[in-house]
Amino acid sequence: MSLFARKPITVEGDRGLIRVLGISDLVMLSIGAVIGAGIFASLGTAAAGEVAADGTVIRAGAGPALVISFVLLGVVCGLAALCYAELASMIPTSGSAYAYTYATLGEFLAWIIGWDLILEYAIGNIAVAVAWSGYFNSLLAGFGVHLPDWLSHGYFQVKMSADPAMQAMFAAAPKLFGLPVLLNLPAFLAVAAVTVLLCFGVKESTRANNIMVWIKLAVLALFVVAGLMHIQPENYTPFAPNGFRGIHQGAAIVFFAYIGFDAISTAAEETKNPQRNLPIGILLGLAACTLIYVIVGAVATGLVPYDQLRSADPLARALSLAGLGTASWIVAAGAVVSMTAVLLVFQYGQPRIFFSMARDGLLPKWAAKVHPKWRVPHITTIVTGVVVGAGALVAEENAIYDLTNIGTLAAFALVCIGVLVLRVREPNRERPFKVPFVWLVTIGGAAACLFVMQGLPTRAWVMFGVWLLIGLAVYFSYGYRHSVLRTGRPIEVDRLDGTH
Repeated sequence: MSLFARKPITVEGDRGLIRVLGISDLVMLSIGAVIGAGIFASLGTAAAGEVAADGTVIRAGAGPALVISFVLLGVVCGLAALCYAELASMIPTSGSAYAYTYATLGEFLAWIIGWDLILEYAIGNIAVAVAWSGYFNSLLAGFGVHLPDWLSHGYFQVKMSADPAMQAMFAAAPKLFGLPVLLNLPAFLAVAAVTVLLCFGVKESTRANNIMVWIKLAVLALFVVAGLMHIQPENYTPFAPNGFRGIHQGAAIVFFAYIGFDAISTAAEETKNPQRNLPIGILLGLAACTLIYVIVGAVATGLVPYDQLRSADPLARALSLAGLGTASWIVAAGAVVSMTAVLLVFQYGQPRIFFSMARDGLLPKWAAKVHPKWRVPHITTIVTGVVVGAGALVAEENAIYDLTNIGTLAAFALVCIGVLVLRVREPNRERPFKVPFVWLVTIGGAAACLFVMQGLPTRAWVMFGVWLLIGLAVYFSYGYRHSVLRTGRPIEVDRLDGTH
């Protein structure tokens, strides 16, 4: 069979997962996934730009025009979200963009997208865990508690930093076989705790997520209200200090703030009435997050000069520089909660991608197993937790942001193309939700994703190329030979009644 053989579109029967999620759960999952490390951590770099230790400008910042970067990304992601909504209503399975690509563009491209989604969920979550640790350490410091540097910073986080304090930390760390021991223990423990929670069932996990979402929304509301009373209009001048180049590159940096709106499509097989609820959940979640981002970005750049936002905790720093110390501490605490929610949703999504790929034979069949009591893909949940936790122990987050962004944008582009291909190939198929102006939305969405990708640095493209080569090696050594579509041998999956 051709590498581009397509998986027939069918509405799957009982696959062992249980349908418990409604529209409100999906919207809260979307907000839980999207609002996190991006708005709390990368906003400052997007506004002020990225500068090397020697003063060389690596990427220009958007300045106060960051709000335009957010609107630009809202449009880009909105086009992709419309395409996700159509495919999610037609193909309500847990594989997200992977499953959609399999049904529209064929197995080979579906594998590439599934491999890309690992960048969005698992690899991206390593960066979230590292950022979470930074805020958590700051929170502890507010109580006078200071963890040893060698237990609160990862090896590559310290080694790759040009900060003299970090270099001193590298030299002072205890040695094991001559190598400095530098482990980000808080990041590892956060991932471990989230993994344990996810093993106890999806409804329990969404309840925890809903609580964290309300906390993060309250914290952002506090930031906006407190900030509005201290805005200095002169901080909005110049509005776009680096012109459209700064807006473009700022958008490429802060795209990480939008990653996750598609995560709810991985919950298709645990969603009640997915043909109706998934499109509504995807679009409502993205609209809510875009509005929040524009408001927060406008307040942040009006509160202090944009070049002072370049830090790991820009929102807390802006309040601190404005003399609002108590509000700054509360926002830092809220960031910890916020990024915990992101960890939860991304750790929820990745195992279900693996689950879907394993059902198709592209991954070993143990990845398709469901726990007999908790009805979750427990093995892939644990494997994802181990990989993300181990990475968080030693990783440096900045390069991971870029790699995650480029992989996710590539997935979004192929989803847009997939909708158009399926409209041409199967125009009469029932579509509970249809993309309006399909040619404009799909082609425009794919082109917009490629445009944002151009704003990423060369290192991101190099790492992405290496990642794809590894993925191709895995596919041709295992997935190609075990594909259910290719061999005709279905994978046994545990059902709710204990049968296969």
